[in-house]
Amino acid sequence: MKGYLIVNTQTAGSSLPVANAKVEIKDDSGKVLHRLISDENGVSEKVELDAPNPAISLDSVRQMPTLDNPHPAYSVYNVTATAEGMAAVIVNNVTVMAGETSILTLMMHPEDAEVEIIDIPPNGLLLPAGYFTNPGVGEDETIAVVVSGPVLPAVQNDPPIFPTVRPVYIPDYITVHLGTPQDTSARNVRVPFIEYVANVASSEIYPTWPYNSLMANMHAIVTFAINRVYTEWYRSRNFPFDITNSTSYDQFFVYGRNIFENLLRMASDVFNVYAKRYAFHNPYFTEYCNGTTVTCRGLSQWGTVTLANQGKNPLQILRYYYPDDLILVGTDNIKGIQEIYPGTPFRLGHSGPLVHKMQVYLNRIRVNYPLIPAIPLPYGVFNTATDAAVRTFQRTFNLTADGIIGRATWNKISFVYFGIIKVAELNGEGERIGIGQNPPNVVLRQGSRGGDVIELQFILNSIAAYYSSIPELVQDGVFGAGTTNAVIQFQKTFGLTMDGVVGPGTWAKLYSVYNSLKNVPTPPEAPPPAGTRPPYPGTLLRVGDSGPNVKTMQTFLNTIRTVYTAIQPPLVADGIFGINTKSAVTTFQQAFLLNPDGIIGPITWNKIVEMYNRVTGGV
Repeated sequence: MKGYLIVNTQTAGSSLPVANAKVEIKDDSGKVLHRLISDENGVSEKVELDAPNPAISLDSVRQMPTLDNPHPAYSVYNVTATAEGMAAVIVNNVTVMAGETSILTLMMHPEDAEVEIIDIPPNGLLLPAGYFTNPGVGEDETIAVVVSGPVLPAVQNDPPIFPTVRPVYIPDYITVHLGTPQDTSARNVRVPFIEYVANVASSEIYPTWPYNSLMANMHAIVTFAINRVYTEWYRSRNFPFDITNSTSYDQFFVYGRNIFENLLRMASDVFNVYAKRYAFHNPYFTEYCNGTTVTCRGLSQWGTVTLANQGKNPLQILRYYYPDDLILVGTDNIKGIQEIYPGTPFRLGHSGPLVHKMQVYLNRIRVNYPLIPAIPLPYGVFNTATDAAVRTFQRTFNLTADGIIGRATWNKISFVYFGIIKVAELNGEGERIGIGQNPPNVVLRQGSRGGDVIELQFILNSIAAYYSSIPELVQDGVFGAGTTNAVIQFQKTFGLTMDGVVGPGTWAKLYSVYNSLKNVPTPPEAPPPAGTRPPYPGTLLRVGDSGPNVKTMQTFLNTIRTVYTAIQPPLVADGIFGINTKSAVTTFQQAFLLNPDGIIGPITWNKIVEMYNRVTGGV
């Protein structure tokens, strides 16, 4: 029987595709089965691969490993990808199951990095009981924690006591520690929450299970993670992460693994739906285990298959294992989303300002993903050009290609747009900061302040866009605990002494990695569209400046305000860059996810010209 595999090659999160990557798919013997080339959007063709009978994956006995057959329910393949300007990536034991499409997204790093080799472990259903020493620590267990050396006392896993009830929010990204909490040598990785949920599901259960079984497990996975974030279970204990991938404590996340298409789509649909008890505010602690090699007081993953086959729906399955007053609730309070999903989908024939916003986002995304068709004259009418752009976007990012902007597509468009703007902003800001070829001759450590710290923070943020193990920072010029952690994570990623001090060796590596980013093939920043196209004058415009360029920007901002009313205040086009002009520039930057500093540099200038031309019909 046959399963299917698609390989996506990307870098800088989802901000940049790696086009023309050479991909080889091999079997266990090393025989090359397929040689592929990723397209301009970084997507390979879908290939067929042999896989076992899916009936095996529905039988808890037949799917158990033997000496001759360590994983009877699925086949495994090895994938290698290389690309110009990028370090090679090798992923072993990519899982393929009959009738299912497996998606392997290779997040490639600039060539300054070493070749990355990822070995995917067996599915959690096959792991021996000893692998789970205490699955799902919670409620009344204790944990002794270690933070950078000193041992903290054992503490109860009760949620911290908050003076007021806090709102439950869905993280846009979740930081996962790749080891036990006490393992300070393990890396932290920052993962989009939807992809985290799909990864855990792909690592712990089989995509061939009944729909209601999969959905019950999906709700348990989502709720478990949101409980960790809401209670700040690790953050409140001074750990710089939200959750671990250790099955002794948390869920089975496997860095770099493939995920299954149907599980990704389910995760995209329900990532903002969590379980709670009727009279309680907090997400319920949904402890669970596989139910065969290990049992627990919570949900049995194999048991959900039996219950689904009995006709129980997802909520009935959850209530079988958890309290009877458990309910499922949803929230659109998603951290990092600038404008929340309006609650109703958009499709061909719809119109309005939110359609216009999505059109603007898609037109900017297509600069990086050129196979997405352009949307001419995006006046907020969902026309056939918009439908074509949405469908191509959905195919590129493994969503249902129906041309409808529902919650999953809305959020993915927003995430990708924001990431692209962030990377473009960093590129422009690097020119403004003026980083040279040689690092500063200074040692920085916690407590340092000043311009060298700002440069350090900027370089770390630039590298963080390409390396998920490095957290983002506020560029405030203060070397605090957050900067120390980012430096340690950088040192850990690149094999340096993890002391949190930026001396000559760390500076040299920071500059080497930062300069390697320039070798990553990137599209140019979106040029101003046809029509009135005054070029950037070459100098920054800010408070105190005056002249015809300032007057042009004031005129353009006033025109853009006729559509984007959040840009305030209205301006007198007098050519004098005063406080009101700075406010209008700042609100414009906020509306289009640029750095809101109130200064008109090349990125802001081009974006103002672009939006002026679109509002006046210049495209």
